[in-house]
Amino acid sequence: MFTRFRRKRLNPVLRDLLQETHLRVDDFIYPLFIKSGEGIKKEVDSMPGVFQMSIDEALKECTVLKNLGIFSIILFGIPDTKDSVGSDAMCDHGIIASSIRAIKEEHPDMFVVTDLCFCEYTDHGHCGVLDPILETVDNDITLTNLQKQAVVHAKAGADMIAPSGMMDGMITAIREGLDGGGFSHIPIMSYSTKFSSAYYGPFRDVAESSPSFGDRRSYQMNPANRKEAILESIADEKEGADILMVKPALAYLDIVRDIKENCSLPLAVYNVSGEYSMLKMAAKAGVIDYEKVMMETMIGFKRAGADIIISYHAKEVAALLNS
Repeated sequence: MFTRFRRKRLNPVLRDLLQETHLRVDDFIYPLFIKSGEGIKKEVDSMPGVFQMSIDEALKECTVLKNLGIFSIILFGIPDTKDSVGSDAMCDHGIIASSIRAIKEEHPDMFVVTDLCFCEYTDHGHCGVLDPILETVDNDITLTNLQKQAVVHAKAGADMIAPSGMMDGMITAIREGLDGGGFSHIPIMSYSTKFSSAYYGPFRDVAESSPSFGDRRSYQMNPANRKEAILESIADEKEGADILMVKPALAYLDIVRDIKENCSLPLAVYNVSGEYSMLKMAAKAGVIDYEKVMMETMIGFKRAGADIIISYHAKEVAALLNS
């Protein structure tokens, strides 16, 4: 005898009608890693299918993305020269500012988000200016530099700013900087709950941003702390963030749900490099049905409460959704 549960699963049309959670191509933001130079498209060994690209190659990639229906990207810069404060990130002619201008000129319909941090730009690989005594990031000096960086990105044409450094008070500081610079219309998508995670390993290969000493546990979150994770996002909502984010995603779906239930803002998740590479390597080993596991993972993010998914899988997901 069929019950009311089985009866609703028997016919595929009815199954589709009753599906609660849906993926759309519009849910995704695709990360791009921009490197100084020309004609560069270098695949990263630890992240198959992900490349460091020069600006000219990134422009071609934008065409590929738009043909798939992806119109949102987030930019990370790999400059030629790094220093103790990450000067390239605050320069009108730095790698990201130059990339934004080039992309917006050739692809004005592309929604360009910029990662606002300093780990890719500093010679020590940490997310701001170092306090020489404490040997950790100086919070207040870094806030001032984040303001400068945000205004540079906005002047270049960025559509949204995404600060990822987990500095206390960063949303208030960036909002004041943007508003004071005449960019009150630019939204902030905060990496509001970002954990000090081992899942970031492959990202540091592609972004060339590994710390030269220590780790980032003095400013990123302890993976064991649930209540603090919720409070971090609540604090950024109060400071004026427009969108919140949980990073990483896969091991923190409980946190995604917690924040969705405790905050009223739209919520993004970052499906990070380690999560991506695990699926790629498992597919290479022949132990999973890669496409099915990838899509099930994306549905899991949406079901947990994500409105936006930042993912290196975005092109593959879009191709499947469009087929």
